Amino acid sequence: MERTGSMQFPQMVTVHQTFDAPTVTDIAGTVQQALQRLRFSERIRPGQTVAITAGSRGIAHIADVTAACVQAARQAGADPFVVPAMGSHGGGTAEGQTAVLASLGITEESVGAPIRSSMDTVIVTHTASGVPVHFDRFASEADHVLVVNRIKPHTRFVGPVESGLHKMMLIGLGKHAGAAVYHQAILDHSFPEIVADVAQVVLEKCRVIGGLALVENGRDETALIEAVLPEEFEQREQELLQQANAWLPSLPVRQCDLLIVDRIGKDISGAGMDTNVIGRKFFDHTATADDRASCRRILVRSLTEATQGNACGIGLAEFTTQSCVDQIDADKTAINCITALHPEGAMIPITLPTDREAVRRALQTIGRIDPQQARVVQIADTLHLDTVRVSTSCLEDVRASETCTVDGEPYDFPFDEAGTLADI
Repeated sequence: MERTGSMQFPQMVTVHQTFDAPTVTDIAGTVQQALQRLRFSERIRPGQTVAITAGSRGIAHIADVTAACVQAARQAGADPFVVPAMGSHGGGTAEGQTAVLASLGITEESVGAPIRSSMDTVIVTHTASGVPVHFDRFASEADHVLVVNRIKPHTRFVGPVESGLHKMMLIGLGKHAGAAVYHQAILDHSFPEIVADVAQVVLEKCRVIGGLALVENGRDETALIEAVLPEEFEQREQELLQQANAWLPSLPVRQCDLLIVDRIGKDISGAGMDTNVIGRKFFDHTATADDRASCRRILVRSLTEATQGNACGIGLAEFTTQSCVDQIDADKTAINCITALHPEGAMIPITLPTDREAVRRALQTIGRIDPQQARVVQIADTLHLDTVRVSTSCLEDVRASETCTVDGEPYDFPFDEAGTLADI
């Protein structure tokens, strides 16, 4: 055991996880084949414009998917363009959202089409409950709109549809104004009600030609690509959400005293770190019986480069480091969390000068548990869970799991002389 002062850290061991992982190998070809179902050549007249949505999440192969959508529309004689559809992300500015797309590999050169970015919206109409329906101005002027998004569980809301085509029509194409209105409305109406009401208006009035649904496997690889007709959005997205849940990756143990997360970011999850993986989907600092995991304490060590300082979700953790806090863009983080009506997500945890000190302090708050017997899990982020570290107190559960394999013998907590913890 490693001793620092009066505390002994637990020994750790490397664990590999194997998840169900069907994989699409030919991304462009599969997109082209899937989109044939939307009958572009029959429904698009030569020269008509098609707005293709592009979001801000870390979707596998999203640049290749977008480029293939552009090609399919152009082959039908259309004039396609790409619309950033990401609510308030990118600092809530047109330039910021274009920069977010560039960080994901989506540029005019890479996809072969213009990117038309604006935070301006038009109000299409109002729902029956009086909610104004905002829609991206450029998309509203297009002859057709192709909605592209990954289907996956939402990080805060539960319903028959969560994060996917419907959310892209609401939050993504609603831009900052729409995202703010819909999150406000959720305080008075249920999430499923807002989704159903707004989506119905968008599908009726905004010339949506169809959707391209992406589902990823437990290794964050593209597992399924499917074109969905507008009239099928509701039913098919519900079915695909069930499949996404089945493929969702997980921590190697359900319960731990301390979860160490090497990095968080908007490219990892809308909540910075996916609450469907870490728990805390319903309460920021407490797991419920409905959560997939229960982590007594969480330590966040850094932000991803692609998140561009947006630390949304850091407030879910109790501990962080000064180097992580130094990466935060306060304005971007505030805009995102205020728009989502989740200011708690921007709150800065207890901040310590080094990883060693942060781990030590965290282990002082786990109750009447000897720190060297603590159940500790370290992950790279909530998208990449193939390789993790666990403390030896977790080994019994790990060895009983059909998805986990222990790699080598236990070793001391991997701090260097400066107190920096080795990344996964």
